Amino acid sequence: MFKPQLVFLITALSCSSVLAAPPVRNFDDPGAPPFKVLKEGENPPLDTNENFVIGPKYVPAPERKKVDGVPEGKVEQFVIDSKDTKLFNPGIARKEFGKVDPSNPKTLIVETHTIDYNRKITVYIPAQYKAGNDAPFQVIHDGPGGKPNAELLHIFDNLIAQKRIPPIIVIWVANGGGDAQGHERGKEYDNMNGDFAEYIETEVLPRVEKNCGVKLTKDPDGRAAMGNSSGGSAALIMAWFRTDLYRRVLTTSGTFVNQAWPFDPKYPDGAWGFHETLIPNSPKKPIRLFISVGDADLLNPNVMRDGMHDWVEANHRMAKVLKAKGYEYQYLFCRGAGHSVGNAQQQFLPHAIEWVWKGYAPKKDK
Repeated sequence: MFKPQLVFLITALSCSSVLAAPPVRNFDDPGAPPFKVLKEGENPPLDTNENFVIGPKYVPAPERKKVDGVPEGKVEQFVIDSKDTKLFNPGIARKEFGKVDPSNPKTLIVETHTIDYNRKITVYIPAQYKAGNDAPFQVIHDGPGGKPNAELLHIFDNLIAQKRIPPIIVIWVANGGGDAQGHERGKEYDNMNGDFAEYIETEVLPRVEKNCGVKLTKDPDGRAAMGNSSGGSAALIMAWFRTDLYRRVLTTSGTFVNQAWPFDPKYPDGAWGFHETLIPNSPKKPIRLFISVGDADLLNPNVMRDGMHDWVEANHRMAKVLKAKGYEYQYLFCRGAGHSVGNAQQQFLPHAIEWVWKGYAPKKDK
């Protein structure tokens, strides 16, 4: 049985009020993209860009278990005090969710106050890393407050030992606190700009190199971003606005909805704009993208009633526009799964990580 504590990325809601249980959607509902239904326990082929249905029964991946003889990476942690950074200093927080802006129903009026905060950084260094070499790496949003789950470390140990992914360094970056409009996490993750990618580039990565004694590649093809919910949309936002820094993206229950705050007239639909205008109307970018959603994922009309808070519809639309533009992508519709698709991740996460890194070849940094 799935254990909630094994989910390593936090669940995010876009409203502080109690919501009714989301409806269960079917993979062949009107408006859904075409899917291929996989057998119980089956993951998609690694060489395919397409849409797949998995579940509702899931078979835990064997890569989650410790294997005798497989070299184990080490984990190091440190804390960044917001007062010691130039970006996102100070942070913000709210006391109340906010009210609809009467002049613009797509956004909220939110009263905020400034905060100082600490951000824990957790770093996995594989046993195969050779000191002095430029290492590919994967940034994971919503890093843990304590140690990362042991099963996740086994996944990286096993995939690296089996040469299914390169010997990557994994960097979990904790959020600045709270969620959605008016909170620091929402400011970092939901806004449509390259600010958080720049924060990681200038505030986090140099500290990782200094504190952990590693070198991180400058090659954008050797950098992946990963996240759940708003952390998932943040991963794509980083790659979209800073393709010079990131080109591999892995999301679960991505918040490709209208949750950006404060309102930015250049991107009036927030991350909903990815499938509404940005991807369809922009030249194809060199981004490889894995997306997934649960059949009972979030449906939150919230107080704005903007028609842009359906996680299933948002991810369906992402799959359609990614296919139309010829992107390298894979999309999983997870039956019997809610927001964060934690039970489904038990099966597909090692596959998703391997798929995201497929095709990577190390290059000499300029």
